[in-house]
Amino acid sequence: MNKADRIILGIDPGTNIMGYGILEIESKKPRFIDMNVIHLGKISDPYLKLQKIFIDTLELIDKFHPDEMAIEAPFFGKNVQSMLKLGRAQGVAIAAALSRDIPVSEYAPRKIKMAITGLGAASKEQVANILARILDINKIPKNLDATDGLAVALCHFYQDNAISTDKSYKGWTDYLKKNPHRMK
Repeated sequence: MNKADRIILGIDPGTNIMGYGILEIESKKPRFIDMNVIHLGKISDPYLKLQKIFIDTLELIDKFHPDEMAIEAPFFGKNVQSMLKLGRAQGVAIAAALSRDIPVSEYAPRKIKMAITGLGAASKEQVANILARILDINKIPKNLDATDGLAVALCHFYQDNAISTDKSYKGWTDYLKKNPHRMK
């Protein structure tokens, strides 16, 4: 096995469940390494949740040695308290990466869904199913926060390897027809 060009850690932050995914990039091709979730729901103290996010993010970094981290940005909802909690969880994960000198990129939820499915309002199931096809994943996990973390990593890969804008597409099917390598 050749050494990877780089490894990307993708994180879907949360205060009850944090999803993550790991991609290895070799010769400009993404390869699935791992995805899972970190359960935080049993921790009642909000500060201890943040501590667990920090420690577990560092453990992921120490285990997989990512070159970059991509994280989902908090979405703007009606519940300000939920947004604040999510922003704290995101900030702690970012701080963990930065403490190890790992660059961080942030992506809006709609941008991630658009990058993976072509639809900014795609469901978690649609994202998971397309990820399974793109990355040749045989079994989709029950908790789709894991696939959301993986989607963040793949979105980051696509962002860094953006296709030339000199082509125009009539839709997602036309894009795939003109770029069959994106489905391998």
